[in-house]
Amino acid sequence: MPQLFRSLIFVPGNNPRFLEKAKNIDADIVCFDLEDSVPDDQKTTARKLIREALKSRSSYKSSIFVRTNSPSSGKILHDLNVIVQKGIDGIVVPKVNNISDMREIVKILSTLERKRKTGKISLIPSIESAQGVVNAYQIASANKRVSAVVFGVFDLLNDMGIEYAKNPEGAKYSRAKIPVDASAAGVASIDGIWQDISDTAGLKKDCRIGRELGYSGKSIIHPDHISIVHKSFHPTKAEIKWAEKVCKSYEESTQKGKGATTIDGKMIDEVHYKQAKALLDVAKSS
Repeated sequence: MPQLFRSLIFVPGNNPRFLEKAKNIDADIVCFDLEDSVPDDQKTTARKLIREALKSRSSYKSSIFVRTNSPSSGKILHDLNVIVQKGIDGIVVPKVNNISDMREIVKILSTLERKRKTGKISLIPSIESAQGVVNAYQIASANKRVSAVVFGVFDLLNDMGIEYAKNPEGAKYSRAKIPVDASAAGVASIDGIWQDISDTAGLKKDCRIGRELGYSGKSIIHPDHISIVHKSFHPTKAEIKWAEKVCKSYEESTQKGKGATTIDGKMIDEVHYKQAKALLDVAKSS
């Protein structure tokens, strides 16, 4: 499935009703959550519920990711052992602080993929600490399976001892740095959550800021925000022009029997081609 990153919605993994309702959600990524929304005494139940939900993968419209617990939690190995199976498209790893966190996860994931014949699973590390912000480029470029990074504003503020407020001053540098580092690493970036569900005017403004900073989309916690986010992160003229260029060059290359090609010094393969096609489809349908 060609992957877009306009919207990533978190769905509590311990709630069977929410997991079922997620089948009809139109977000680009539906992310079953094992971390913040699941109390410690319900982690085991949530893993089992997510494992069962993945068995009916074809019933879901969106790409399906799972957010594990953090590398420092002591729970991520158990999470991966239960959830890595056919049906999962990717994993969101919260509170990634450095490249070592990513290398260990890639090693575990590669072993499980071989044993269970799942195919390659995408990774989206979440940057939620001062150390993570400093190391964002290394994290984003840690492995080819990293497809995007997420900005986790709430834990960052907590790490820095800053009280949460809408558009907090203390997070502005970090919020601006992450999409720059992601772009340099050649991956997408997903902006942090807008917490006030009823403040749609604030959400629209926050999306506009994120778009102007270079984010590809936004992480969200309520389905009512999806349409606003998708409208806000509609492909730009520059993105459409680039996608058209990718499609044209790749199609010409494959007609000559060559497959992968290069554009402006960047390698373009089938994955880039499919993503470009998906972006153009969104642009044409909106």
